[in-house]
Amino acid sequence: MNGDKTILFKIFVVFISILFVLRLFYLQVYDSSFKKLSANNILHIETVFPARGIILDKNQNIVVENEPSYDFFIIPNQLKISDTISFLESFNLSLGDLKNIIDKAKKYSSYKPSIFYKGMNNYEFAVIQNQFSSFEGIYHIAKPIRHYPNPQLAHLLGHVGEINFNQLKRDTSNYYNSGDLIGIGGIEKRYENVLRGNKGYELKIYDVKGQSAGSYNNASNDSLVSNGKQLHLSIDSKLQIYIEKLLYGKIGSVVAIEPSTGNILAMASSPTFDPNLLIGRNYSKNYLLLQKDTLKPIFNRAVMATYPPGSMFKIIQALIGLQENLVNSEDKIFVDHSNIGDLAPIGYYDLKKAIVKSSNNYFFKLFRKMINRIKDTNTYVDSRLGLIEWNNYVKRFGLGSSLNIDMPIVSSGFIPSYYYYDNLYGPSRWKFSNIYSLSIGQGELLVTPLQMANLAAIIANKGFFYPPKIVSKIDEINVPLGDKIYTAIDTNHYNLVIDAMEEVVSLGSGRRAFMNYLTLCGKTSTVQNPHGYDHSGFIGFAPKEKPVISISAYIENSGQGGRAAASIASLATEYYINKNIKREWLEKYVLIGDFIDEEDK
Repeated sequence: MNGDKTILFKIFVVFISILFVLRLFYLQVYDSSFKKLSANNILHIETVFPARGIILDKNQNIVVENEPSYDFFIIPNQLKISDTISFLESFNLSLGDLKNIIDKAKKYSSYKPSIFYKGMNNYEFAVIQNQFSSFEGIYHIAKPIRHYPNPQLAHLLGHVGEINFNQLKRDTSNYYNSGDLIGIGGIEKRYENVLRGNKGYELKIYDVKGQSAGSYNNASNDSLVSNGKQLHLSIDSKLQIYIEKLLYGKIGSVVAIEPSTGNILAMASSPTFDPNLLIGRNYSKNYLLLQKDTLKPIFNRAVMATYPPGSMFKIIQALIGLQENLVNSEDKIFVDHSNIGDLAPIGYYDLKKAIVKSSNNYFFKLFRKMINRIKDTNTYVDSRLGLIEWNNYVKRFGLGSSLNIDMPIVSSGFIPSYYYYDNLYGPSRWKFSNIYSLSIGQGELLVTPLQMANLAAIIANKGFFYPPKIVSKIDEINVPLGDKIYTAIDTNHYNLVIDAMEEVVSLGSGRRAFMNYLTLCGKTSTVQNPHGYDHSGFIGFAPKEKPVISISAYIENSGQGGRAAASIASLATEYYINKNIKREWLEKYVLIGDFIDEEDK
């Protein structure tokens, strides 16, 4: 039986071989049209790259679009260059470069195309286009690349670059090939599958001069390309550009959110850069220069930098105290400077005054009540139990989390737990006196500017927030809001805090941000910095009734929160709501950027 199978298999192989020989004989001898095609032309399978989806802002202004870029290929056995000098000038090559290109291409294949020049822009292509007739064995493919008509949002958008080896290994879809473009960072990375589209393929005939002689078989074997989808951002470009102007020459960030939706209105990080630097042939060189810059212009401080919240955190302490009945609006506490350093005067403080004057000693005592709880049994409770309860409250404000924002890489900050202190000091070997700096938003606490803008949105909403998001529509399909997230604080407790935040701006440390024509509620922070001048921080929202914007600002090494951060946030708020700026003196103060007084030095 096995012998019969072997004989049948041999007969089958011989039969197939005869068919191949007959077909080859027919093509070479009888089919003169194919012979002519083979002699005078070359057939290419060409990738048709999809146009990446364009990106628009909330007002339908184009933020990111595409422009053509050209890759050039060489076919060694077809190559003829009638004017070598012109060719070398066209591609900015030396004679040695050309020799290396030809040698490398021949090693790969004498009759298959090899890429030798990538990323010629549209202007350069138009200049040399008339010279193509003098180059044989050269052809080109158009590939769309990104263009930023009004450079902005470099950190939020991310950029597009060639896929690397590790990304290719992780590509389970088998979509990408070496040399393909892929989203890197930001929205470009987060929405890569939506933006990239799907490649098409065409069978093209080229003559010996590298000029297209049309489609093969009337394009019946081609595969259609599918372009990427449009993204509509919630970003207000005019606000974004204005904030970037205010941040110029400073280190820090500003985040603005629409409280009623969680939509990001602006997200600026400074220093920034022109995203057009990261396209085309100079991508690698420019990216390396940005990486080497000691000011870290490619670092997105809005979502990646972490800072202590400072006095802005006293708002959360106040709300927890009210919810836990540890304090009420009438209670007054005498504070001196015996517990912790303080700039607020000695005296009696109710909660509202403590917020307005930002009394460190008041919140030291309130936090001690939270941690060293005296329950119904009138027995002392372990500090760990108080910290557990406090930690749970704080996390309900979105701190210690990414907030589920549609960005690929976001810091969660840090909210210390009793596990952390057990590891640091040993189990049961720590107490309130080890952690009291948390009472004023210092110590181990770390937050991001995004989280603090979201905190301002929570206060504006009196106790809830929607997860922040940047993309509002894909093509014409709305991206739904996330689920509403509530804090564990009763709505009525927010009224006292909001009234206090109004006074912070009208009478307190944030009075530089005051406008008699627009009610801005806010809280300043002078964030301690062991490495230099203090950081300036501010959160706020406006108007007081029916808020439309919540905002946070962190300006590094700029001293008191009532200067740089409050001024910038105030101007951005006014610009967004009123569409202009009346306080030119304040704008000039910010643009000059001299925020450090003698007392800070």
